[in-house]
Amino acid sequence: MDTPKLSSTVRLAWDGDRRFDVGRPDGPTIRLDGHAITGPSPVDALMSALAACTAVDVVDILAKRRTPLAALSIDAVGERATTVPKRIVAVALTYHLTGEGVDRVHAERAAELAITKYCSVRDSLDPALPIHYSVVLNGELGATRLAGASG
Repeated sequence: MDTPKLSSTVRLAWDGDRRFDVGRPDGPTIRLDGHAITGPSPVDALMSALAACTAVDVVDILAKRRTPLAALSIDAVGERATTVPKRIVAVALTYHLTGEGVDRVHAERAAELAITKYCSVRDSLDPALPIHYSVVLNGELGATRLAGASG
């Protein structure tokens, strides 16, 4: 028996100028704004999707280890090309994690797995796109690493 193909369908509606509302049909929408005034720009939305996708995985991985987080935020910085199209050429993710009983080695491994194994948004991007990450655990910054690099 064939497995049905999964799909992701969104509908975009133009709201004048460079403003667009987008979301699943008959579902909630978000505002994207090419001027980044009334909502994130499309590139900011891409960076947000990458951060959110990896965040879901980090939360799930640490919860399965029975070390749930009390707080999580991610700073996502995309370095842009200087020529058109001004695509993202490198990404730096800084995970700010707070949680009693969360070990650094497990927090860093959760971030690595989220980026390299579980995040469908990351896997939809150019595989050669370098993603560096670091973990600030309970206020203490760890080393910056290149996702997918051994060692």
